[in-house]
Amino acid sequence: MNALLRAHPGGLAFVDIETTGGPAQHDSITEVGIVQVDEDGVREWSTLVRPASRIPDYIRRLTGIDDDMVASAPRFSEIADEVFDRLDGRLFIAHNARFDHGHLRAAFRRAGLDIRPQVLCTVKLSRRLFPDHRRHGLDHLIERHGLMVADRHRALGDAQLLWQFWQKIHDRFPAGHIEAAVRELIGHPSLPPHLDPEQIAGLPDSPGVYLFYGERAAGAADGHLPLYIGKSTRLRSRVLSHFAADHSSDRELSLSQQVRHVEWIATAGEIGALLEEARLVKQLQPTHNRQLRRNRELCTWRLATDIVGDWRLELVHAADLDFGRRDDLYGFFRNRREATNRLRALARDHALCPPLLGLDRHPQGARCFDFQLKRCHGACHGSESPQAHAQRLIDALHALKVEHWAWPGPIGLREGEATHVIDGWRWLGTATDEASLARLLEAGRPAFDLDIYKILVKAVKRLSVVKL
Repeated sequence: MNALLRAHPGGLAFVDIETTGGPAQHDSITEVGIVQVDEDGVREWSTLVRPASRIPDYIRRLTGIDDDMVASAPRFSEIADEVFDRLDGRLFIAHNARFDHGHLRAAFRRAGLDIRPQVLCTVKLSRRLFPDHRRHGLDHLIERHGLMVADRHRALGDAQLLWQFWQKIHDRFPAGHIEAAVRELIGHPSLPPHLDPEQIAGLPDSPGVYLFYGERAAGAADGHLPLYIGKSTRLRSRVLSHFAADHSSDRELSLSQQVRHVEWIATAGEIGALLEEARLVKQLQPTHNRQLRRNRELCTWRLATDIVGDWRLELVHAADLDFGRRDDLYGFFRNRREATNRLRALARDHALCPPLLGLDRHPQGARCFDFQLKRCHGACHGSESPQAHAQRLIDALHALKVEHWAWPGPIGLREGEATHVIDGWRWLGTATDEASLARLLEAGRPAFDLDIYKILVKAVKRLSVVKL
């Protein structure tokens, strides 16, 4: 232990907190316990903390801390300086340290303080020292090492257990062995305690898509529940950033704590990563992806002419059209309501006649309500010619015009050694040789996908186009 104290002259801090169960970004800490160890000896300190919300019953039953106990306790902001002084410069040691460190970092930020200690997780340390054991929760450590329990699920009591565990392992292993394990753990990026480091050992720092899975679940891919799919031009850096101890949001912290399995797919470049991400999110429907979801009600406005040559708008669905082959479509909308609201906004901004757009019912030839409000130029009753109104409608719709497919057949977009095969703004797949290219060209075209369309419209301006 003296070797570790020399490596950390500020000393060690065994830390535990209790919370309301609420997120780190709110005042949810109810108790802080710290056991300080340095050349001067061992000192213990703890305090109750008044949170911003009531303590749920299940937390009260677990910890014994209730609302009455914290009613007169200080807010964290009132004790922040003292807690800071007890931790600053010390090796921060906690069980499932991401939780304790994450909550304290967030609380310090709200108090205007910033602390960046080296962090050691005793879950990971136990796993490293005792690889033959499957479970490394604090209750398992108590049973395995005969730790003396004084006040389980109270902050100082649990911090004392960690100090006991520290002494037990120093009785069992040479100091140099523990020091090497600690150096390796605190020198590595922080990973969730339930994630095997070997899973990310081979992550390349190159473009690709990564997939986070949670607990095993029936019906999920490989038995794991898909949590999140992301993409990056630097896979390793991006994946590890998810596991940084300093999380910017509760959602990021929650995601990192749920990850049990990581996979990745390398791509030739950024476009390939974008395409794979869009495809996989729709296929796997991960719980944490809020965008790129499948939309079966996707629709657009079609500008057509009737039998007498008058212009009219009709709402058509993506499933009924070959989007890429048409030159008379305007806008993409998630549903009929969104499409109608956007058209009403255009009518208002450009003084178009709502009845002539099919938005309102109105007697033919009569003045519409918008004309009476001076928001229509009078095409409804002849004050404006149908041709003039139609031209203003076309001008108003111009910004929404769907990009026309300019090629007679499929093309390839070259990215590195790969060729992305597309036809009518549909991505058929990515080929790496002549055989895979032939298979893609023979396969049927997938359904139109708005996210793929947006990626490809930009990609054709950046990548080399090859006619196939």
